[in-house]
Amino acid sequence: MKPYVYISTAIPAEVEAYIAEHCEYRKWEGKGPISRSQLLEQLEGAEGLLTVGGRIDGELLECAPRLKVVSNISVGYNNMDWKAMKERGVLGTNTPYVLDETVADLAFALILSAARRVPELDRYVKEGRWERGSGEQLFGVDVHHKTLGIIGMGRIGEAIARRGKYGFGMEVLYYNRRPKPEAEERLGVSYRPLEELLRQSDFVVLMIPLSEETTHFMGREQFALMKESAIFINTSRGKTVDEEALIEALREGRIRGAGLDVFAKEPVSPDNPLLGMANVVTLPHIGSATKQTRFDMAMRAAQNLVAAVSGQEPPDLIPELKR
Repeated sequence: MKPYVYISTAIPAEVEAYIAEHCEYRKWEGKGPISRSQLLEQLEGAEGLLTVGGRIDGELLECAPRLKVVSNISVGYNNMDWKAMKERGVLGTNTPYVLDETVADLAFALILSAARRVPELDRYVKEGRWERGSGEQLFGVDVHHKTLGIIGMGRIGEAIARRGKYGFGMEVLYYNRRPKPEAEERLGVSYRPLEELLRQSDFVVLMIPLSEETTHFMGREQFALMKESAIFINTSRGKTVDEEALIEALREGRIRGAGLDVFAKEPVSPDNPLLGMANVVTLPHIGSATKQTRFDMAMRAAQNLVAAVSGQEPPDLIPELKR
C-alpha cells in the first residue's frame, strides 16, 4: 500500500504526477490559501505534508499522529518548531540550492533600481512630468566600482558577491558568523566585522535566515553606522530588520534609500510608511518567483517528501533534525 500524504498548496501538474507515482494523496483545492483549521482537519492519517509555510507546531503534530515528514517548498524553515518535531520523530525538509541564482538576480535588481531610482522615474515619465532633459533632480548613484557589503555569506550571498565583483567591478565585503577563507580566495571578497562593513559599504545586502538570534538583526545602532549615501537591501526575511528603525533612518536621511522584498508583516499594510517613500523600492516577497525556479522548488520538495515516507533519508533534511 502506498503511503498517504497531504498537499496543502497548489503545485505543477508534473510534480503532482510524481507524487502520485509513489503516494496516495489529497490536495487543497479551495480558493486562496488553506486555513489553519482546514489543514488540521486534513492531517489525520497523513504520513507526509507538502506545504509552503504555516506554523508546524505541537498542535498540528497532535492532529497528525502518523506524520513522518513536513516538506517545505521554501529554503526557509522558521515556520517549523523543530524541537516539537524532534520529540515526535517528524522530519523536516526545505529546498536549498535551486533558488540561489534567482534570488541573487532579484537582490541586484533591487540594488540597481534603488541606486538609479528606476520605479520613481518610471512613474515620472508615465505621469507626463518629463518635459525636458535629465537635470540633476533625476540623478541617481553609480553601482559599478562601489563597495558592496553582504551580511550572510551563504550560497545566495556568494551568488550576489559574484555579480558584484565580476559584473560590476565592485569591492565586495562580507560578514558571516564565521569567516570563509575558501570563498575569499575563490571570489576575491574580504571579511569584515559587522561594524566595519556597515561603515565602509555603499550598498548593504542582508541575506541571513530568520531565527531568535537574527530577529531585528538590523536596528537603530546598525543603521546609524551606515553612510548617509548608502542603500540598504533586504532579500532575507522581514523580521530580521527592526522596521521602525529603518523607517526612522530613511525619514531622517541617515541612509539614502532601501530596496525591500520582505517586510515585518506580509502582505504589507497599505498604511506602512515605507510605501510612501520615493527612495524605497518595494516588492511583494518575490525572491524566487520565476516559473522555472518555483517548478524546481516544488519538485525538490516532492522528492524530499517521497524519500521520507518511503523510509529513506531525504536529501534536504534541515540541520536541526539530522539524526
